[in-house]
Amino acid sequence: MLNAWIVAAAVLALAPIFVFGFAGQRLQAAARHLSPGARLLSPAACVLPYLLVAVPLHLFHIQWMLLYIELPVAVALLLALAARFDPEQKGHWLDFLVLFSLGLAVDLRWFEAAWPHTLAAMNKVLLLDAGLYGFHIIRQLDGVGFDLRWRWQDWKTGLREFLIYAPLAILLGLAIGFLHLHTHVQRPWTVPFVWIFTYVLIALPEEIFFRGWMQNLFERKLGRTTALFLTAVLFGLSHFNKRAAHFNWRYVVLAAIAGVFYGRAWRENRRVAASAITHASVDTIWGALLR
Repeated sequence: MLNAWIVAAAVLALAPIFVFGFAGQRLQAAARHLSPGARLLSPAACVLPYLLVAVPLHLFHIQWMLLYIELPVAVALLLALAARFDPEQKGHWLDFLVLFSLGLAVDLRWFEAAWPHTLAAMNKVLLLDAGLYGFHIIRQLDGVGFDLRWRWQDWKTGLREFLIYAPLAILLGLAIGFLHLHTHVQRPWTVPFVWIFTYVLIALPEEIFFRGWMQNLFERKLGRTTALFLTAVLFGLSHFNKRAAHFNWRYVVLAAIAGVFYGRAWRENRRVAASAITHASVDTIWGALLR
């Protein structure tokens, strides 16, 4: 019975990704029929996955419940103000306040203590849900390019950037001791499934955040080239505490370089799917042959 509650929580948490990915415009149209108050309060539903996990596991704490109610509503309110003050979508400081708050909450693991260790990733997904609602329903940010319906051009662009980046990363990674080549792949039949898992749970969330939202907004303020490299640097820095107890400069360097190629893939046709294909391919090959 407990597993059923966890599965239900996971389905609820992941549902917005697929709803926005397949029916984002229809969802925006439907939201216009809600009153302003209802639009701002609706993301409080982000608390439901937490309740479905915390109550059966006897991990419920009132402060975490209030967090998952109030934070998504606060994101919606801040982006409603941004939409009011910046209707031309040139990029407002409130947009960046929301971005950096969500990003730091994920990178510094501020709220993961609310979850069992094995379910800590749920926090990241719920913060993404809050951002999806805020930027797509309230802010209605254009040019994000989040669409789960693949196009041939997504694969062409995504795999091209992967093939350009991969040899550079492998040579540099081996030279600095971050990558370690091993030719034996355990259970090679699982690689396609690992790619799909990586695409949905790692690549898509990070590409929506860094390319669809961050690089998109930086372009409006700083221009295409500066936005590309600044976003790549911030993407690299977001990996500073990954797989190490200290500042992992090797990971930061390779991730920042990867961010340039992910950004190139996204901006060619402004498609998150293209950069997510590059991203998922890099992570899958790294895990299979180079970790």
